[in-house]
Amino acid sequence: MSILKADNDTGPARWRAVSPWDRERMELGLRTLLVGGGAAARTVARDLRRSPDYGLRLIGCLDDDPHLRSISGVQLLGTLTDLNRIVRERSVEAVVIAIPSLSPGRLSELVRQATNTGVHVRYLPSFLSALERVARAADMRIVDFNRLLGRREHRGSPWVARAAFYGERVLVTGAGGSIGQELCRQVRSCGPASLHMLDHDESNLHTLQLALDGEALLDSPDVIIADIRDSDRISQVFDAIRPTIVLHAAAHKHLPLLERHPCEGVKSNVQGTQNLVEAALEVGVTRFLLISTDKAADPRSILGATKRLAEMVLQAHATRSTRMCSVRFGNVLGSRGSFLTAIADQLEKGGVVTVTHPEVTRYFMTVEEAVGLVLSATSMAEFGETFVLDMGQPVRIVDLVNRYAEQLHVPEVQIRYTGLRPGEKLHESLFGDDENQLPTVDGAIWATRPVRLPEDFPESLEKLYLAAAKGEDEVVRTHLQDLMPEYSPAPTSAKELLSALSTPYPDEF
Repeated sequence: MSILKADNDTGPARWRAVSPWDRERMELGLRTLLVGGGAAARTVARDLRRSPDYGLRLIGCLDDDPHLRSISGVQLLGTLTDLNRIVRERSVEAVVIAIPSLSPGRLSELVRQATNTGVHVRYLPSFLSALERVARAADMRIVDFNRLLGRREHRGSPWVARAAFYGERVLVTGAGGSIGQELCRQVRSCGPASLHMLDHDESNLHTLQLALDGEALLDSPDVIIADIRDSDRISQVFDAIRPTIVLHAAAHKHLPLLERHPCEGVKSNVQGTQNLVEAALEVGVTRFLLISTDKAADPRSILGATKRLAEMVLQAHATRSTRMCSVRFGNVLGSRGSFLTAIADQLEKGGVVTVTHPEVTRYFMTVEEAVGLVLSATSMAEFGETFVLDMGQPVRIVDLVNRYAEQLHVPEVQIRYTGLRPGEKLHESLFGDDENQLPTVDGAIWATRPVRLPEDFPESLEKLYLAAAKGEDEVVRTHLQDLMPEYSPAPTSAKELLSALSTPYPDEF
């Protein structure tokens, strides 16, 4: 793929090819500073040097031991108090904190200090937390995702991301979810003027702040509790923080649950999105990005239909001053409630792995790929288009289960087929039949040209919202078909829906 870099950090992004020197730096990995000099740090240093696929290139370490000169061949550059100076002088791009014995307060201080320099930050869990965590081979950190995906992961450019978010006021909705949390981590490392994290679940916000700062008092202005379905509250939030970039990850995503409750899908995924879009236009947001799903391409489910309609809402409101776009995710490996998590739990318990159909295929991506797609697409948004990562060929679920079991050294896997759930496709597609697949400046990302919206689109949306407010499920289904002729719902019955809800087969996107 071609590697691009922003000419400047102001105004609309203009891109040019990076120099051979920059390309070499990217291929070698991010310039990484290791914080710590003990056994944990030595292990991290050894593993990073043996595994260049991590994309981290150690250039030095910090520790307070006056007798230490290097660890595992990595030069000591100073003490922990020298962090900011070393990051600046050595052009550090990532910091790994590897001192498990640090107190929560000191860890939080170091994480904030490193994050505020604009670098990527990672740190080890405390020793006690590591003991409390179930030690199992299914730890996601040991999974070879390239082998599972059948292709190499696509890693976005940190320079593109930093150019897009540096100095901006960023709002992330659904911030407490798996994707939302990773978005917050990555955006925070890009040096935004402010990062505001919105979720309707206080437990999610507590988990998020604990992960980012090492403590979670929930008393800072960057943490916001709000429901995107409450238009008045959303207007208040936008008026108070005046974001310039919005990353919208909040949604209902569980396919069989939405088949049973289509009105709730409309309220959150469509009307909630419109509430955010209208508030964004009111305060002059410059870029707005919606996280969608590959199920939005020629949808057969309520999840896919409501997400496709949310894409259309963005298209209808995109302007020259507020550029909007959507990104379609495949199934995200390693996220909370994802397919791998379900397989790991079933394998660990020695039980049978449940799969819907022997020939079912899906597109898969890692959390890092998903977030890289968002950060890259934000800078490319123009007129309400939809971006899709080139995820290669779809993967048979059965093959993925067997590859994963091999990595976990499980000799034989028993698979039980449960049947496709209502609204579920045997094979997903990335683009609808009426959508054009267009190249972008990033060779691994494709875009679609928006289709023409019906002239009565605003009026039809209002009728849909009214039916959803009244709880009229069948009327909602009819309105969705009227708005999107490509929506072809699978026949369902109450008995089938109740059966599907009891099938343990989570699917986040």
